[in-house]
Amino acid sequence: MATTDVTPRGASGPAGQKRVVNDMTIQVATVNGSGSQSSNSVLLRSIFQMGVPVSGKNMFPSNIAGLPTWFTIRANKDGYIARKKEIDFLVAMNAETAQDDVKSLAPGAVVLYDEPLNLNQVRNDLIFYSVPFDKLVAPVCPEAKLRKLVKNMIYVGVVAKLLSIDMAEVEKALRKQFASKPKAANLNFAAAKAGYDYAETSLTKLGPYVIERMDKTAGKIIIDGNSAAALGCMFAGVTVVTWYPITPSSSLVETLIEYMKEYRIGPDGKATFAIVQAEDELAAIGMVLGAGWAGARSMTSTAGPGISLMSEFAGLSYYAEVPGVIWDIQRVGPSTGLPTRTSQGDILSTAFLSHGDTKHIMLIPCSVAECFDMAADAFNLAEQFQTLVFVMSDLDLGMNNWMSDPFTYPTAPLQRGKILSKEDLDRLGTFQRYKDVDGDAIGYRTLPGTEHPAAAYFARGSGHNEKAQYSERPDDFERNMERLNRKFETARSFVPRPVIMNGKSTAGKKNIGIIAYGTSHWGIIEARDQMRNEYDLETDYLRLKAYPFTREVHEFIENHDRVYVVEQNRDAQMLSLLKLDIKPELVTRLRSIAHIHGLPLDARSVTDELTSMEGK
Repeated sequence: MATTDVTPRGASGPAGQKRVVNDMTIQVATVNGSGSQSSNSVLLRSIFQMGVPVSGKNMFPSNIAGLPTWFTIRANKDGYIARKKEIDFLVAMNAETAQDDVKSLAPGAVVLYDEPLNLNQVRNDLIFYSVPFDKLVAPVCPEAKLRKLVKNMIYVGVVAKLLSIDMAEVEKALRKQFASKPKAANLNFAAAKAGYDYAETSLTKLGPYVIERMDKTAGKIIIDGNSAAALGCMFAGVTVVTWYPITPSSSLVETLIEYMKEYRIGPDGKATFAIVQAEDELAAIGMVLGAGWAGARSMTSTAGPGISLMSEFAGLSYYAEVPGVIWDIQRVGPSTGLPTRTSQGDILSTAFLSHGDTKHIMLIPCSVAECFDMAADAFNLAEQFQTLVFVMSDLDLGMNNWMSDPFTYPTAPLQRGKILSKEDLDRLGTFQRYKDVDGDAIGYRTLPGTEHPAAAYFARGSGHNEKAQYSERPDDFERNMERLNRKFETARSFVPRPVIMNGKSTAGKKNIGIIAYGTSHWGIIEARDQMRNEYDLETDYLRLKAYPFTREVHEFIENHDRVYVVEQNRDAQMLSLLKLDIKPELVTRLRSIAHIHGLPLDARSVTDELTSMEGK
């Protein structure tokens, strides 16, 4: 199946095409397990090293090997890094999908293909380059069993020549990719050079696309969201990590293990942390709460199916008021769904996860930098509010490569919340665990092992009063639940505030607003430019960063006649949360733009749908 959904718009050849510089989407179609990931990473990094803003998105199957996979690189001089529907340059290496991939292209696109596929017979309105990959790789790689892996590096060299990518940058990127394997680096560079030389001597450039040096990536890094989150958790002071492997969250803890082994070993050679692979997600969250109750900064990382299994423990954390952090790297559901596709489909269920009345704090990063920063926010909020905090990332952010400025070294002290020490208890004499002393609905707690006779209390999941004593009295239960609700209201003033981007003023009117969150952000900023340039349509934009919603969210809706809530799920889950939160008379101002195909949100889809709803 082709990954693009653009159909041909008639038969017109490539004649008259203008030169297109630093504005293209390259898609490599291969099979899972063929080793193409290294080649694609080298290609992406080579463009990045030439100073051109770039992003990479990998669409891979949920099996070990053999099924189709697509890797898409977007290079854009203006810095747009959202997925783009149209594919400008296709590298077709998979016989199973090749014809569908070619049929999905718009006229004038470029196709580089493996010679036996004969793709130039499929259409006459595209630019085709045929390359005999098997013949080129044979003299470079004598070992036949390695050729299918090295073969992919051939197309890196061919693409470099056809797009004017500097081979010195290719070599630099390649040697970074194989930094610990010099022999593999030499072999793969020889393959890339063979492809480049073949293109130089045997292919005539016809396509309009070219990469030229810029200066828009100086000082920036490339990293995936899960790695950024792992770094953030380490800097945030995590000491206990429990997990059960599940796509697409596994790499977060796997990367964290490596970081902790390098930076969290004490002078005596012993680890100052505990990372435990549990037998299932239930055990993992149970360990997180046990460690959080004992005073450790604890976390787990999972995806939608794991979140579902953690429901009962989430209720225990909420009701017994035990801190912990859960990273939810969202994927398409329900059930097993599409494990390797991205989604924002856990928003509504996570907000109220568990039975009875529960409300959970959620943080929503849109970038790798926010994955890093929100790790500290999550642990601080979890301990300040003595509850679970969910960080709602997604597969697109977690597993794909993103450009970023280097992360800021954290200097703020850890916020441990209301913890009473022995000295505090000596002064106070006693305390009531669930009593609202300060008017913020947050009680004081002690940690196990505090040497004071008044330090002990029961962390009950059953009914209890302010003293943590067992109680089934209706007034005790109602008083406790109302306090928990007030605590959630207090959190509105502490969670990260939204980012608001106003459009150009139109005679004092602010008719149209957009609300979005997470990785939808990148499609929104491009779509707003499209609507301005193509339809003279101005919009204001609010990006949510957290739930519960802050006052700015309510004010934004009040100040606009129509507000489009853009999200990547079927049922408009964030819109539902907003409807529950705002004044009833404002509900009719909200409109939904929801996408559920599992591919990262693209700008054109937002532009087309919003302008259509606006009658443009």
